Amino acid sequence: MKRILATSALALSIAAAPLAAFDLSSMSDEERAAFRAEVRAYLLDNPQVIMEAVAVLEERQAAAQAAGDVALVSSHADQIFNDGFSWVGGNPEGDITLVEFVDYRCGYCRKAHDEVAELVKSDGNIKLIVKEFPILGEASVASSRFAIAMKQLHGAEAYKQAHDALITMRKDPSDATLSKLATSLGFDGDAVIARMESEEVNAELAATQQLARALQISGTPTFVMKDELLRGYLPLENMRALVADKRG
Repeated sequence: MKRILATSALALSIAAAPLAAFDLSSMSDEERAAFRAEVRAYLLDNPQVIMEAVAVLEERQAAAQAAGDVALVSSHADQIFNDGFSWVGGNPEGDITLVEFVDYRCGYCRKAHDEVAELVKSDGNIKLIVKEFPILGEASVASSRFAIAMKQLHGAEAYKQAHDALITMRKDPSDATLSKLATSLGFDGDAVIARMESEEVNAELAATQQLARALQISGTPTFVMKDELLRGYLPLENMRALVADKRG
């Protein structure tokens, strides 16, 4: 109910905005009262105007957001697409680059994981870049530290294995759990755990956090495709449609 009232009040102000051309201050009290009564009566008789006004406002806000995002992506393109440390998968020479900011404890990141993998695999011409962006607490940070440590110590394929395991892990990981995971993948668990708190891992996390702030990213998953920021989960078919649109 509060949202409806707030929306209605906002729509009323929008609907009445063109009337600002009239000098209401020059009206008498009786004229102002009559004018307001007419506006109120019109809106009560035509309540759809309220939602129409809100829809117009939302469209304008979305357009302004999109334009702002294009500028943000353009001004930070090198850090987004060529930071030199984020994991790269798919087709490295693909004509479309899809960047994902991910948090392993994020339910929508988990939901998007298989769909992004299917998109990249079925398309065959998409370059995928994954950026570690843990924002949901200590378990998120530990998971990202582990994934980065695996990449730094053992390379891209080891990172991919860790990434796939972490995104499906339901319980918050402990050092023992992560060490066991590294061992199960054929690596020295103690060495990976030791690497997690290194300056090298800190530097990657800090760089991505700084980039996310610059791009005004506050949630996961967030995607970047060419010049567009896609904030939140998108179903597979929507992603495919966007890829087709970007290819023109």
